[in-house]
Amino acid sequence: MHARALAATTTALLASAILLFTAPGTHAVVSEPPVVIAHRGASAYAPENTLPAIDKAAALGFQWVENDVQRTKDGKLVVIHDDSLKRTTNVEELYPDRAPWKVKDFTAAEIARLDAGSWFGPEFAGTRVPTLAQYMRRVEHNHERLLLELKNPELYPGIERQTLKVLANEGWLDAPHVAHRLVIQSFSADSVRTVHQLKPAVKTGFLGTPNVVDLPGYAGFVDEINPTFSSISTSYVDAVHALVGAHGKPLEVSTWTVDDAAGAHKAAGYGVDGIISNKPDVVRTALEG
Repeated sequence: MHARALAATTTALLASAILLFTAPGTHAVVSEPPVVIAHRGASAYAPENTLPAIDKAAALGFQWVENDVQRTKDGKLVVIHDDSLKRTTNVEELYPDRAPWKVKDFTAAEIARLDAGSWFGPEFAGTRVPTLAQYMRRVEHNHERLLLELKNPELYPGIERQTLKVLANEGWLDAPHVAHRLVIQSFSADSVRTVHQLKPAVKTGFLGTPNVVDLPGYAGFVDEINPTFSSISTSYVDAVHALVGAHGKPLEVSTWTVDDAAGAHKAAGYGVDGIISNKPDVVRTALEG
């Protein structure tokens, strides 16, 4: 009986060792499913970057939402993706003589008059472009988490410090929020580096796909490398994960934009940590299947 017990124990230990020492790149054994992030809110179902979009994400059961922040002529921060108001508002109708309708050329009061919902569907008529403060209050109300993009920071000198001030005023730079509910990202490495220097506790991400040889240069001031889905592979994700980021943990990868089951399965197979999607429910269903 003793010999049989010893043999069984040895077999169990060997099995555990096989699981522990699975070769790099084989993520199925050890990795968790990617976190699904609602891109500009649940933007397939409500107008992007609006309060209804993050409400829809919450209603669908998603904790993480992504947004874009820009600045008005009079220095207010608003949540909108394009540097022009043309695509997602009725700015041409209200201000026909002010082409090309750049966000930076309109005051916050003028932008507050715009309809940012009718372009998407009549049921959203009257939806407004939210200020960052309004947006943060709704995210807090919904108990959501935020991947915040500083959009076109080269157009808005000092937007990093200003964004951090709004976040602080809204209670988003305390320890619980910084630890679990906030990441600030940008396509501008200089902008991300500035955020890290101003508030080292905040997690940061670089949007893009740097060459593997350049990744160590980012690791000192970012926690995430967030590339477009079409640009990555398992080997690239592994190369990112092999580096330690600004807060002493392996760099993470959240990829964008994935809206179908095939893409969701492929991204998960690469071993990414997050998937950014306009249709987060479609991605979630695929990953659960």
